[in-house]
Amino acid sequence: FAGSLRGGKRAAAVMSLIQSAKLNGLEPWAYLKDVLTRLPTQPDSRIAELLPHRWAQPT
Repeated sequence: FAGSLRGGKRAAAVMSLIQSAKLNGLEPWAYLKDVLTRLPTQPDSRIAELLPHRWAQPT
């Protein structure tokens, strides 16, 4: 259904993020939208802040 092994791995990663967000009481769309927006400029030393269990919605 994913088209290839590589596509399946990517789909699994995204599904894992969505489920982790749900398990942490987050709205998945808001979480993913914010993380994908911030990711390109997030310093490597602060990447852990974007994990679902540590993420804080920007004010």
